[in-house]
Amino acid sequence: MQITDPKKIVISRTDSIGDVALTLPLAGILKEKFPNVKIIFMGNTYTKPIIECCQNVDEIWDWSDMQKLNSTEQINWLKAQNIDSFIHVFPRKELARLAKKAGIKNRIGTSHRLFHLTTCNFRPGFTRKNSDLHESQLNTKLLSPFGIKKDFSLNELLKFSSFQKKVVLTDFLSNYFKKEKKNIIFHPKSQGSAREWATENYIELAKNLDSAKVNIYFTGTEKEGLLFRHLLPQKENVVDLTGKMTLSELVSFISSCDLLLAASTGPLHLAGLTGIHTIGLFSQKKPTHAGRWKPLGNKVFILEEENNSPSPQPLNIALRVVERAIEERL
Repeated sequence: MQITDPKKIVISRTDSIGDVALTLPLAGILKEKFPNVKIIFMGNTYTKPIIECCQNVDEIWDWSDMQKLNSTEQINWLKAQNIDSFIHVFPRKELARLAKKAGIKNRIGTSHRLFHLTTCNFRPGFTRKNSDLHESQLNTKLLSPFGIKKDFSLNELLKFSSFQKKVVLTDFLSNYFKKEKKNIIFHPKSQGSAREWATENYIELAKNLDSAKVNIYFTGTEKEGLLFRHLLPQKENVVDLTGKMTLSELVSFISSCDLLLAASTGPLHLAGLTGIHTIGLFSQKKPTHAGRWKPLGNKVFILEEENNSPSPQPLNIALRVVERAIEERL
């Protein structure tokens, strides 16, 4: 059985920034296959600014809004939306049960979740844990019920992301931004989601890069900034922006810069999608390796640590790669 003429599809990915970024291509693929379909993306409050950048998403639902309703209200609300297809990219038991109770005709979820056996009537069989495919490629396996079974390249998936951010810097950020120099973002932390390069290495890079040529902005949450801002070099070209931007402002700021350096975390994926030079620091260990989680983008460079190495690469190698990426824009 195949889904042949969907009118209204929900793509549900209610987890973090990077995961959402690598799910956006599904909207473009479905739009190409079914030009008149309405695509709804269910995310959460935090990731909404990312989803808004996808031109192929027609409507955004916030999972946290649904959680404010009781069970009966949730079911009635879903019924009223006249959805015919619901794709559970991020498996969530509560949502899977709601979609079934709401009578949504086509409910799609991986066969490797036991609760999907009773809640989903389309269950593509694939495993993420031991796969050699990229996360964005794995996501496309959930489209097989629509007759979409192609093996997409990462370049194709980048195109289907249709990520476009209108760059509007606030006066606060504009005051820091210096167009006469190259502007680099260092994002040292990952909120524990990735193998991190020592913050001291980012700081050493900031000390060594030519202050006459580059501005360096350290970004992250306020909590992360408290861990290292007191260690930042006191140089005019080094700016602490940790805890000072909303996510929407961060996307605009990333879009305006020339390069971002980070571990496998959300801002790294945003940099790749916005098309700036993006240097990702990864472990070779599965399933967190670059083959699975590197950003989509045409200007992405990857440094991988050797197994059991204390840091992704010696500092001098990282420094050379950063300098090379900057020189390409001179």
